[in-house]
Amino acid sequence: MASYAKRVHVKYSASQMFDLVADIDRYPQFVPWIVAAHIRRREGDRIFVDMTIGTNLLRKNFSTVAALDAPHRIDVTSTDPLVERFEQHWAFAPDPQGGSIVDYRIDFKFRSRLLQMVVGGALGERASAMVEAFQVRARRLYGMRSGAHTGRTSELPSVCRLE
Repeated sequence: MASYAKRVHVKYSASQMFDLVADIDRYPQFVPWIVAAHIRRREGDRIFVDMTIGTNLLRKNFSTVAALDAPHRIDVTSTDPLVERFEQHWAFAPDPQGGSIVDYRIDFKFRSRLLQMVVGGALGERASAMVEAFQVRARRLYGMRSGAHTGRTSELPSVCRLE
């Protein structure tokens, strides 16, 4: 199994970051390795999504279910045949000094050993690039924030584990 966790401080509100991550239809525009994303249906606070993930050489269709608890967290799971286990968690909390803290964690295991080696081996790099993509997207959508803490965008330690 592969796991990765990262915590970042951003200049934007927890609500803004929640909205950005919940905007699944737009993922192909800015999230690395997501070629296509289609919301199949919505049921209350749950979103059923079909995605195509990959690169020019390798593409896989993948289904997930996102549980939304606005503006605090988004929990994504999958029972797709491609995975043995898939859990992705986003948590958004206001920072009393301004902006918000975004916690991201992913745990997954593909059924295919080859796919697990290819994706899992580069998990830290890929997950970090994805979190960075959301930060860049926030700057593009919400602009540069003014105020006492505009210079404070920091990354707290990330953890990557492969088993």
